[in-house]
Amino acid sequence: MDLAVVIPTLNAGRSLPATLGAIGGVPREIIVADGGSCDDTLDIARRFGCRSVVAPRGRGSQLAAGVAAAEAPWLLLLHADTRLAPGWAEAAAQHMAARPDKAGYFRFRLDDDAPVARRLERAVAWRCRVLALPYGDQGLLIAASLLRAIGGIRPIPLMEDVDLVRRLGRARLVALEAEAVTSAARHRRDGYLRRSARNLVLLGLWVAGVPPRLLARLY
Repeated sequence: MDLAVVIPTLNAGRSLPATLGAIGGVPREIIVADGGSCDDTLDIARRFGCRSVVAPRGRGSQLAAGVAAAEAPWLLLLHADTRLAPGWAEAAAQHMAARPDKAGYFRFRLDDDAPVARRLERAVAWRCRVLALPYGDQGLLIAASLLRAIGGIRPIPLMEDVDLVRRLGRARLVALEAEAVTSAARHRRDGYLRRSARNLVLLGLWVAGVPPRLLARLY
C-alpha cells in the first residue's frame, strides 16, 4: 500500500510492539518519530524494520518531522499506544481510492472491558458525529497533498490533533469502517472521570486561546 505510517514515540517500549505488529507489512513505510526515548523504543523500531527520525519532544514537532521524512503520497498519523483492528487496511484502501480530498479517522475503542470504557467510547462517537472532532488516538489517514494544502502539522506541544482537524473542517473528515484500539492504562491510572474532565478543560482553554506550551504543563 502506498502509505507511510508516522508514529510519534517517547519511551513507548511497552506499547510499540503491539502497535507495529497490528500494522503488519501493509504500508510502504513506517516512520517512528522519536522525542528522545531512553528505553528500548528505537531498538524495537529497528527490529520491526521502521525508519526512525529524532525530533524535539512534543507530538506536533515529532509528527511534523516524521511527515517531512515520508515519501509515500498517503500518510497515517498514529499514536504509539493505539492498535489498528483487523480490517483497517481494507478500510484505508477504500478511502484512498475514493476520497483523496478527505481525511479519514477510525472508530475509537479502548482495551478495557469495564462499562465505563463503553460509555467513553459512546461519548467519543458523539463528539465525532456532532462536533466533527476526532482526536489523535483515532488515527488520521490523509493524503500528503491535502496535508500540505492546509498548512501541514504545526509543531506545537499539545492539541496538534485538534488544531489539524479544525483546519480540515467537517466537510473534509470522514469516519472509516474499522477500529483503532487505544490503551486504557492512563484512564485506569488517573480515573476515567478525572482524565476525561481534564481533557475537556484543556480543550476549552485551547479554544479560548491559551498557548499550547502552557497547556502542555497542565497535561
